[in-house]
Amino acid sequence: MNTRTFALILGVAFLLAGVAGFFPTPVPPDAPPLTMDHGYGMALGTLPINTLHNVVHLLFGVLGLAAYAGMFSARLYAQLVAVSYLLLMVMGLLPATQTTFGLIPIYGADVVLHAAIGLAAAYYGFVARAPVMARPV
Repeated sequence: MNTRTFALILGVAFLLAGVAGFFPTPVPPDAPPLTMDHGYGMALGTLPINTLHNVVHLLFGVLGLAAYAGMFSARLYAQLVAVSYLLLMVMGLLPATQTTFGLIPIYGADVVLHAAIGLAAAYYGFVARAPVMARPV
């Protein structure tokens, strides 16, 4: 798979996650409190989300489709996702920032998902190279 295809797949996945997040199940009683608690719930019963979290997913989805369409570099998109999601993974591990300062919940299973997304994006953004095209003779 090339970086452009990765941008398409990730963009579609983010759009689906963003839409699915608007249909949450309730958070457990021991969930950290948020200052931005509109739509606060659990996606798929395990991933903490709120409305702002959904908007972020939709934004990354639109950016992924734009990168696939050639509006900007798919490699740059993968780099942006890698840095952002690996940073979110680290923030999710620290108790003081598990709610991104009360705005977006990023704890629990979300940390593992952010790590997987960040590592995959790091590969396509920083390691994978475009295939070399043969020059006509």
